[in-house]
Parts: sequence; C-alpha cells; structure tokens
Amino acid sequence: MAFKYNKLWHLLLDKGMTKDQLRREISSSSSTIAKLGKGEIVSLEVIDKICEVLDCGIEDIMERVPNAPTE
Repeated sequence: MAFKYNKLWHLLLDKGMTKDQLRREISSSSSTIAKLGKGEIVSLEVIDKICEVLDCGIEDIMERVPNAPTE
C-alpha cells in the first residue's frame, strides 16, 4: 500500500505556504516532510495536525494508491 500526497502540495501552493512553514506549524521534523515527499507512511497524528493547520479533511491532502497486481 502506498500513498500520494500530491493534493497536499497543491493545497500548500493554493494557500501560499511552503513545506518549511508547514513543518514549523505542525512542530515536525524535516524527515517527516521528506517522508511525505516520498509518499511514505506517516503517523495519523501528523496527518491530523496537517488537516488542522490547513483546515481541511484527510481526503484533501492524500490518496491511497492500491498495490500493483502481482504476476
């Protein structure tokens, strides 16, 4: 299972906010932001903080990408 956070990056652009500003607002490390950039799993606590700061729902910042079928 993988996740895409493209919606998050678009929302940040729409709100005129940088990744570093988001990192500071959610009191997170740069490695957490890097994980988001790579589509890696982060804690629900981080996702919740992001939603609170950006005043949005989970579906506004991320989407689940199903696993590719195995042959």
